[in-house]
Amino acid sequence: MNMVKQEAKQIKRRIIRGVVVSSKMDKGIVVRVDYKIQHPLFKKFITRSKRIMAHDELNQANEGDYVAIESCRPISKKKRFKLLETIKKSTIEKGAVT
Repeated sequence: MNMVKQEAKQIKRRIIRGVVVSSKMDKGIVVRVDYKIQHPLFKKFITRSKRIMAHDELNQANEGDYVAIESCRPISKKKRFKLLETIKKSTIEKGAVT
């Protein structure tokens, strides 16, 4: 019986990969996630993007980093994801003006 309860508690979490577009918040980042959809009439693939706010406990992600985020319990009004890992570091230094 305990085994059934433990399996019910395990939740499959969504893991999404994207690029950090803002890391100005304290313990928060904004990640741009790109995805492709097919146009219903012309059948051409179009790239769409979505901005997702994520929780970064250690403030380790910088703008331009390629990161993986996973869904979690609501942390604030807009934050429903947390930083899982940094896949690729950005070559742009933090604080550099472009």
